[in-house]
Amino acid sequence: MSRNKYQSGKVMQIMGKFIIKSVSTGFTFSLKAINGQIIASGGEVYNSIASVKNGVASVAKNAPIAQIEDQTVNYSESKNHPKFEIFRDNAGEFRFRLKSSNGEIIAVSEGYVKKDSCKNGIESVRKNAVDAPVIEPI
Repeated sequence: MSRNKYQSGKVMQIMGKFIIKSVSTGFTFSLKAINGQIIASGGEVYNSIASVKNGVASVAKNAPIAQIEDQTVNYSESKNHPKFEIFRDNAGEFRFRLKSSNGEIIAVSEGYVKKDSCKNGIESVRKNAVDAPVIEPI
């Protein structure tokens, strides 16, 4: 579900947003859907606002074009970067990680009980990341 916003006589879709958070060792980000649920988090802690913004920009650039590599099936075909990798964690849950064109992990998901839910999370990142506003810490 998305909200509509009117700007200059145009209807614009409001989707998700990137939230930058200050932590004791630097900055992190998360991508939240319109319902407030976190659909992906940054793959690392960044040392500056500028570098975390670069991480956000990389997710926005790579998510829409990334292929999906399902590492939970035997004989999965390896995909080129950028890509989403679906895998099982130590608890047996499905997760995804988004790797940029240089192979660096730039976003990770929460754990999902069902693979279809994990795939839905990937699609949500693809849709929400592109034009998502970036909210910086105050």
